Amino acid sequence: MDDEYAKLIRRMNPPRVVIDNNACENATVIQVDSVNKHGILLDVVQVISDMNLIITKAYISSDGVWFMDVFNVIDHNGNKIRDKEVIDYIQRRLENNPSFAPSMRESVGVVPTEEHTVIELTGTDRPGLLSEICAVLTDLHCNVVTAEIWTHNTRAAAVVHVTDDSSGSAIKDPSRLSTIRDLLSNVLRGSNDPKTARTTLSPPGVTNRDRRLHQIMFADRDYERIEREGRGGLRDRDKRPLPHVTVVDCVEKDYTVVTMRAKDRPKLLFDIVCTLTDMQYVVFHGVVQTLRTEAFQEFYIRHVDGFPISSEAERERLVQCLEAAIERRASEGMELELCTEDRVGLLSDITRIFRENSLCIKRAEISTEDGKARDTFYVTDVTGNPVDPKIIDSIRRQIGDKVLKVKHNSNLSPKGPQPTTIGFLLGNFFKARSLQNFKLIKSYS
Repeated sequence: MDDEYAKLIRRMNPPRVVIDNNACENATVIQVDSVNKHGILLDVVQVISDMNLIITKAYISSDGVWFMDVFNVIDHNGNKIRDKEVIDYIQRRLENNPSFAPSMRESVGVVPTEEHTVIELTGTDRPGLLSEICAVLTDLHCNVVTAEIWTHNTRAAAVVHVTDDSSGSAIKDPSRLSTIRDLLSNVLRGSNDPKTARTTLSPPGVTNRDRRLHQIMFADRDYERIEREGRGGLRDRDKRPLPHVTVVDCVEKDYTVVTMRAKDRPKLLFDIVCTLTDMQYVVFHGVVQTLRTEAFQEFYIRHVDGFPISSEAERERLVQCLEAAIERRASEGMELELCTEDRVGLLSDITRIFRENSLCIKRAEISTEDGKARDTFYVTDVTGNPVDPKIIDSIRRQIGDKVLKVKHNSNLSPKGPQPTTIGFLLGNFFKARSLQNFKLIKSYS
């Protein structure tokens, strides 16, 4: 009855969305007013993320039964959103956006749909793993249509959409699906880690692909590697800047305050909100701001049961999980962009060439559109160090200079600005502060 009543209230009070290009000099302002429900913030941020828009500022408030968010967004060129069709599409999506129910599935799942078969994988990362997976799929006459692969703390996860290479449609034969699952599981079982030995045939479900990757790696407990490696072990070797995450109490207002500072990048807010939502936390107030190349985020949260975080162990776990959420999608190494006519076995051939030249794929985004393959790879050498430019030149000669291009090299990026003094971004909203919070402000600077 409570669920039906909540649905009735939402139907009587549909979301109101205002998209304004005049309210801000350098960004398009999107304001969303709606009846509050758990996960609505993620629904809104996911729509903006799916449109590949960059959020430069955000103000979030959802106390009581009403939800109000304001987002300043720009496109990847730093411009306002001027295209009326795009604006109308965003408005329709936000006003009619369905909720994406989480589905915590196991290590390897195979999901048939009408257009393609969805394969989910997770296991221990190692050089050449993606090449082996692609070779198996090619041998099984599967064509990779789209895929996304993440690696983090020695773990790897992938969501791969494949079709039958002869029919171009989804693979539905149960025995063939079982064979695909078993052979891919054998590839993932290449190490002694018992996690990689689990395989399941997943039930159908509809979940955003990026969110599924977060869920897969979270279920695989990749965040625990931070603790097992130690604060000076894994992090010192790769020399990457740490995200700064703090979780403290706001006793006067009965909230837990989560503050983050990290290198800014697309979809950063989505990754944070996705993790908070799937960990069953509710954001009541929040502020997001980007300053040059850095992003600052602050959220006042409680657990879905209405209580703030009550133990040091839970605080530490949340810090670890948010650090992992920030790092999973972080661009590492050299970014290579492949654009060419698609064909069966193309991805297998490309990844084999990478493996033969001792390149390690840290992250990959694979897509096919109108017969064209558009793939992005983030690569290092097998030790995690920058790739020798001579090796890239050699690979480009094999594949084609116009086919494979160096899009970005993170190792040549300029250093970000030095940390500046910053306190709670919502300090003017909540005047009362405990002594502990003031100590945090001093340490955070």
